[in-house]
Amino acid sequence: MIAAIKRGFNNGIKTTYELAKIVIPVYFIITFLTHTSLLEGISRFMSPVMKLVGLPGKAALPVVLGFFVNIYAAIGAILPLNMSIKEITIIAAILLLAHSLPMETAIARMTGVKTSFLVLTRIIMAFIIGAFFNVVL
Repeated sequence: MIAAIKRGFNNGIKTTYELAKIVIPVYFIITFLTHTSLLEGISRFMSPVMKLVGLPGKAALPVVLGFFVNIYAAIGAILPLNMSIKEITIIAAILLLAHSLPMETAIARMTGVKTSFLVLTRIIMAFIIGAFFNVVL
């Protein structure tokens, strides 16, 4: 029993370290960007797309990070942006359907799936569900 607890504790520490290596740097980078005009420029550029799902332009950062890196990077980006519960829920719904696209596309390719159709479908459905959540919430 003691050995299992030690093993579980050690595995928990290792997992926390692996997640922290992603979340903490992204958090600091996004915090830095919030104090520069770069975030505002990104927000203005992405605002029309994000408005389709009821999100501000700044929400593009966690969405894009979730699409191309992983959900943990998206979490690190959401935290310093001071988003509402509704906005975070919409982002979570979007990323539920379309996350870690490069890695999952590579895996899907090995199974013989037509990856361009798969990626396009996941992104379209992600924005449809985001728009749905915007209306419902």
